[in-house]
Amino acid sequence: MADDIKNAPTANGEALKGAAFIASRLKTLPTGPGVYRMTDAAGKPLYVGKAKNLRNRVTSYARGHGQPERIRLMVAQTIDLEIVSTHTEVEALLLESNLIKQLKPRYNILLRDDKSYPYILLRTDTDWVQLIKHRGARNKGGEYFGPFASAGAVNRTLNTLQKVFPLRSCSDSVFNGRTRPCLQYQIKRCTAPCVGLISKDDYAEIVGQAKAFMRGRSRDVQESMSRKMEEASDALDYESAAIHRDRIRALTQIQAHQDIHVGSIGEADIIAAHQDGGATCVQVFFYRAGQNYGTRTFFPNHARSIPVDEVLEAFIGQFYSDKKPPKLMLVSHALPNQELVRQALSIRADRKVEISKPQRGARKSLIDNASLNAADALARRLSESATQRKLLDGVAGLFDLDTPPKRIEVYDNSHISGTNALGAMIVSGEDGFEKSAYRKFNIKNPDIEPGDDYAMMREVLTRRFARALKEDPDREKGTWPDLVLIDGGPGQLSVVMEVLDELGIADQPLVAIAKGPDRNAGRERFHVPGRAPFSLPLQDPVLYFMQRLRDEAHRFAIGSHRNRRSSQISKSVIDEVPGIGAKRKRALLNHFGSAISIGRAGLADLETVDGISKTVAKRIYDHFHAEE
Repeated sequence: MADDIKNAPTANGEALKGAAFIASRLKTLPTGPGVYRMTDAAGKPLYVGKAKNLRNRVTSYARGHGQPERIRLMVAQTIDLEIVSTHTEVEALLLESNLIKQLKPRYNILLRDDKSYPYILLRTDTDWVQLIKHRGARNKGGEYFGPFASAGAVNRTLNTLQKVFPLRSCSDSVFNGRTRPCLQYQIKRCTAPCVGLISKDDYAEIVGQAKAFMRGRSRDVQESMSRKMEEASDALDYESAAIHRDRIRALTQIQAHQDIHVGSIGEADIIAAHQDGGATCVQVFFYRAGQNYGTRTFFPNHARSIPVDEVLEAFIGQFYSDKKPPKLMLVSHALPNQELVRQALSIRADRKVEISKPQRGARKSLIDNASLNAADALARRLSESATQRKLLDGVAGLFDLDTPPKRIEVYDNSHISGTNALGAMIVSGEDGFEKSAYRKFNIKNPDIEPGDDYAMMREVLTRRFARALKEDPDREKGTWPDLVLIDGGPGQLSVVMEVLDELGIADQPLVAIAKGPDRNAGRERFHVPGRAPFSLPLQDPVLYFMQRLRDEAHRFAIGSHRNRRSSQISKSVIDEVPGIGAKRKRALLNHFGSAISIGRAGLADLETVDGISKTVAKRIYDHFHAEE
């Protein structure tokens, strides 16, 4: 965003025009709380803000002088002002956070967090409770525990939980189709309810223990297990006593592996921010039931002049706009509007939320540890960014670009003897690989000969740039590449040049990277329109950088091709029968065990399957016996 501000209008006259426009709107503004939104000539949002008194707050923008550079530039571009009144300032804060996350205004502090967080789900809408990992909409019946910082954190927790609470983790279809215990039972991580090796009462007792533990009552669970072990031992039931002993040991290991002793903290997020070099890192530790559920690192996008406490407040507002806040939030800096934020989060959580900046004791140690992690992460980020900037400067110099590229697109194809052919595009920018921008292109043209890499590349680039012309003809959205890198030689390069020429795109920088003699790494040849092919010295950092880009595109193309091939292999001949959806397919496979058995089944046998009517049974039978 700093570069955007530098390129914005800077003339005092322009700022006065914006200020004059805002001043003309002041008389009609309400004096109550609400949200205001400034937009530019293209209708794009510049800034979203909240206010206790809208007229007083917006008046500060109408001065036209004596303002910080960032505000002056924003006012200079403002040609429209939208107002939404709210009943309270807390409602205004909630609306502001939602709008910022939705609209991503240019001059606001922005949090890039488009990932969902995994949970552990005790699914109770089945006869036998299921203990599983869950990500996405929380619309299944049961209790959710989390969020966890990553899939790795939830997998590690599930792994240890299954040693203590051997509940089923298999899907309903697998559970219903079992006729004997699976491996999970053999390694003592399930009690095999699928084949009746545990009673419902005993299973319910384990479920109750799991719920108690996940709610933070681990001491109660451990005492209960100890009593059970002693009772079994007194009754000379040493096998049962050994089972309880092993579960107690596993429970003790879980408690011993906590990174930091959290004392009386049950449910809390520890949030620390560190600022240096005009950038900010926010570190979040998730604690639930007194356990560390992992940590996540964030780098909000903001102007260099914004202080760390304002960045932290904006981060909290946006981070919890689509997540339920915990009961306690420990922060490294007091927030400018801490009580207002606390009230807003309490409304969002539908219960009281506490925000605290600890001054001493165990809670202060937690914040200090999180702050240290944030400082280390920011130092690594700044170091990596400096290295990346040097590499991009080198790319610009090597390929005669006007400025260092902010977006490099790399293309590769993948197929096996022409089957399941697809093209892949990866994107690299100032912050490294941008995996959210990766795209794959399934080759659709039936006239392409199997293995025709040139035709495949033509289709991929035609689709990519035809869409770019349609969606962003003025190249204002930042989705056009500053450099296109093709994995190939002069043949592929000429195809891409023809595509761009047909689309009327004459100024797109292109490079093709071809493997050297004997496909040796380090001897690559670069092909650039209008220049003789050339190679780089073996130790050149730019050569390593271009190799990494090429290899990442190849990795993504191969992985996408493998996934597509696997999905086709997993398709069953049952899918070819008209009127057979996922539910009927599952019922048939559970009943007969395989597609081969279904094909051999008689009409009467097919009619006995749940959900298969006589008409559908006849259709299935005819499909498999049509040529007999």
